[in-house]
Amino acid sequence: MSNGIEIKNISKAFGNTRALDNVNIEFKNNRIYGLLGRNGAGKSTLLNIITNRIFADEGEVYIDGEPARENDRALSKIYYPDFDEEYAYKLAEKFKLDTKKTIKKLSTGYASIAKIIIALSVNVPYIFLDEPVLGLDANHRDMFYKILIQKYIDNPCTIIVSTHLIEEVSNVIEEIVIINDGKVIRNEATEDLLSKGYTVTGSSTKVDEFVADKKVIGEDVIGGLKAAYVLGDRPEKTPEGIEITKLDLQKLFIQLTNM
Repeated sequence: MSNGIEIKNISKAFGNTRALDNVNIEFKNNRIYGLLGRNGAGKSTLLNIITNRIFADEGEVYIDGEPARENDRALSKIYYPDFDEEYAYKLAEKFKLDTKKTIKKLSTGYASIAKIIIALSVNVPYIFLDEPVLGLDANHRDMFYKILIQKYIDNPCTIIVSTHLIEEVSNVIEEIVIINDGKVIRNEATEDLLSKGYTVTGSSTKVDEFVADKKVIGEDVIGGLKAAYVLGDRPEKTPEGIEITKLDLQKLFIQLTNM
């Protein structure tokens, strides 16, 4: 088995609800992954199984080739053998976090910040961030993404960001895993996924003419201008009066998870 985290045939049910259904994923070394899905898709359940907070009904998780279940040596690669206290206090100062308060006494946003700081201050090969920007204001969210990228540059590792906020994370993640109703429906490089479509912008009339025979997955209209999101190969020539740009990840995500 190769290095990385391998999820093999994982299934988990809670009563009559099948949270995960025969999930197979490989998280390779030194990549930033987006684990994307709508609320209730199974993202948190999967992370809890990887980290041994709960156990799968079927299947196995391997960390660097070793079974993760109740295996301290494997789990030490995702928990806290080497906490960087100096770095943690530096982040706390940046975020203006009151380190004298317990997490229970912090606001939702600052509780999220405290969890982010703890996660980023451990020198382990695998970092998991489950809905990390919950309750954060715009400035703190922007700060988080910049710190995350810098952390990755300074200390390459595998970072898995689980979120349903697609637009914000799209510029950070290199690989995408989309879970819908407990099943993996996409698992590929961000650029490869986005290359499967494109965005058309221009006057409503021109855009409508151009996309009449194409698979449109969504559109936005402001005044007389329209943006249409199209699945398919990007045309070699762009007709006059319209602009063709990269596909919007959020629009694609909405389409894929509504199928």
